[in-house]
Amino acid sequence: MKLTEITNYLESVAPLHYQESYDNAGLLVGDANREIDAALITLDCTEEVVEEAIENNCNLIIAHHPIIFSGLKKITGQNYVERTIIKAIKNDIAIYAIHTNLDNIKTGVSAKIAEILGVEDCRILSLKKDLLKQLAVYCPVSDTEKVKEALFQAGAGDIGNYDECSFSAKGEGTFRANEGSDPHIGNIGERHTEKEEKIEVIFPRDKENTIISALKQAHPYEQVAYQIYTLDNIYENVGAGIVGELAQKMDTNRFLEMLKTKMQTDCIRHTKLVNNQVKRVAICGGSGSFLLSNAICEKADILITADFKYHEFFDGENDIIIADIGHFESEQFTKDLIYDLLSKKFSKFAVRLSKVNTNPINYF
Repeated sequence: MKLTEITNYLESVAPLHYQESYDNAGLLVGDANREIDAALITLDCTEEVVEEAIENNCNLIIAHHPIIFSGLKKITGQNYVERTIIKAIKNDIAIYAIHTNLDNIKTGVSAKIAEILGVEDCRILSLKKDLLKQLAVYCPVSDTEKVKEALFQAGAGDIGNYDECSFSAKGEGTFRANEGSDPHIGNIGERHTEKEEKIEVIFPRDKENTIISALKQAHPYEQVAYQIYTLDNIYENVGAGIVGELAQKMDTNRFLEMLKTKMQTDCIRHTKLVNNQVKRVAICGGSGSFLLSNAICEKADILITADFKYHEFFDGENDIIIADIGHFESEQFTKDLIYDLLSKKFSKFAVRLSKVNTNPINYF
């Protein structure tokens, strides 16, 4: 199948505009219109992973972490990033990254950890803002339903489990058509007063171009009057980390033993065990120290994440247990998450899990 079929599906699950501003998710190497024979799923894309793709006849690598993270000024093979890209291009292998956009969905990376640990009834720990916009447009009363329908079909008007949501208010609008115009109603050179309706709808910011195009096609006026506003409203299912509950309280030491076993790690860096039992659990795959205050506000007994710095452990203030299980360890099951998504959608498409351990950290 074409690469775009695969990437369009992944982006329908984890839209690119859900990624953080510093991120670089999406297609990094390759032609979006090329035919893909098989995909290799990995946490990190390295030279060894590209070699594995070659050996298994996979011409697409889907990684969680982007191999190109910051700007590249040269590709001369002077470091592992450049060498990996050169090897992929030479062997006609596309590279796609699905990173913080996958982190930021409710069923994403943190949810996978919760599933493994038996944490239930999960909700987003820190909801993401700036994803919604509002459109206000004015049109003749007789054309209101036609314009609304076009906006709804283009993706506007969805709020939670409801769709076709809008608000309308009637009033009067005035305009004067100048020379060279072709007014739908009214005469050139004369001010015209028309009974109009103001329509307001909310829409996801990534659909703005599609919605404006649909609006202009459906609207009868030659010059459409509209405004767009950025909202502080939030999606309840989009954001960083999750928090949920264990079915039953667990002794803290027993929980940490279970955490080591389930997350396949021999090392958990943690703060003082200020809680004797664990019930409410906050989770963030990857670097999650920025969510500490959110976890405390949610009265979580423990925050499971990675990449806490020495002084950040003090910030727990004896209000919560911080459990740093390591970056790779916290995200190692992301491969399975991506694999399951693709396998269920494309049952006849060859998807392989990489056998390469890309963890750059070793423990003695």
